[in-house]
Amino acid sequence: MTTEAGIRPAWYASHRGGLSQWWTVLHPPYTVWHLSYVVLGASLAAQLDVIRLLATLIAFTLAVGIAAHALDELHGRPLHTTLPSPALLLVSLSALAGAVTLGFVGLSRIGPALLVFIVVGVVLVFGYNLELLGGVLHNASGFALAWGAFPVLTGYFAQTGRLSPASGLAAAAAYGLSLVQRSLSVPARRLRRRVIGVGGSLSLDDGSVESLDRANLLAPLETSLQILSWTTVVLAAGVAASHLG
Repeated sequence: MTTEAGIRPAWYASHRGGLSQWWTVLHPPYTVWHLSYVVLGASLAAQLDVIRLLATLIAFTLAVGIAAHALDELHGRPLHTTLPSPALLLVSLSALAGAVTLGFVGLSRIGPALLVFIVVGVVLVFGYNLELLGGVLHNASGFALAWGAFPVLTGYFAQTGRLSPASGLAAAAAYGLSLVQRSLSVPARRLRRRVIGVGGSLSLDDGSVESLDRANLLAPLETSLQILSWTTVVLAAGVAASHLG
C-alpha cells in the first residue's frame, strides 16, 4: 500500500493490500500510545481496580483504536486503502456501539456521572474524525483534548467516580504530549502523503554540503514519534506496576 509518490502513507503502514490494510487503519503505535493515557489516569487512584481498568481499555480500544480510525479513513482516505466504505462504516459503528455498551454497564458501578464521559466520547469520535461543525474539533487543540486529556480523565473517573487536581494535572500533561505528537505527525504525514518531490541542500560552516531528500526530512520527525510512543507506554506501565508493590 503506497501513495501516488510510491511510498507508504505511514511508517507503520503494511506493504501489502487486502486484509492487512486493517492493521494500518488501526494505527497500532498511536492507539497503544493513547491507551497508555487511560492507564496513567487510572493509576493515579489510591487503589487500582484491574477489572475497571481492563473495561476502560477495551472501551477506548473500540472507540479510538477502531471506530475513530475507521471513520478517519472513511473521511478522505488519508491512508489510501482500498477497504470498502460500507465495511469501514460498519466496523466503526459496531465498535463505537460496543464502547458505549461497556460504558452503560459501568453506570451501575461508577455512577450516573459516567454518562457525561460516554456522551463526550461519542461527540469527540464523530466531531474530530468526520470534521463536523465546520471542523471545529479537527485541530491541534481538539486532538490533544480528545486523544490526550480525555483518556486520562476517563481512566481516573472510572476508578474513583470523581475527578481530582492530580488527574487534572496529568490530563494537562497528556494534552501537552499530544500537542507535541501532532506537531511532529502533521509534517511527517505531509511529506509521505502529499509531497511528490524534494530538492535542495544544506551548506554547512565547514564548507560541506548535505543534500535534502524525503528520508532525511522524515527521520527526525518519525524517530521522535517512535521514541515518544514507546516511552509513554513504558511510563504508563511503570506507574501501574507501582500498585503491585
